[in-house]
Amino acid sequence: MSALFDLFSFAAIGAGVFFFFAGTVGLIRFPDSLTRLHALSKADNLGLGLIVLGLLPRADSALAAFKLVLIWALVLASGASTAQLIGRALRRGQK
Repeated sequence: MSALFDLFSFAAIGAGVFFFFAGTVGLIRFPDSLTRLHALSKADNLGLGLIVLGLLPRADSALAAFKLVLIWALVLASGASTAQLIGRALRRGQK
């Protein structure tokens, strides 16, 4: 059973790292700020979610697992709010 958890953790964390890398590539390659912001926020949220999902089987207790999920939820909410504010500021500057 431990080998199965190790395999699941490795796959989920690897997929999360892939999405972080894809978001970084989008940040570098996309032409304007709004598309960069969109690519980065979506890829980073999914990447962090997959990394947290991969770390959950490794958590020592239910409290540690809850803290991981809480941190992910806070980063998700703050990233969405920040992306909204940056996008609004960029749209106002384009007019």
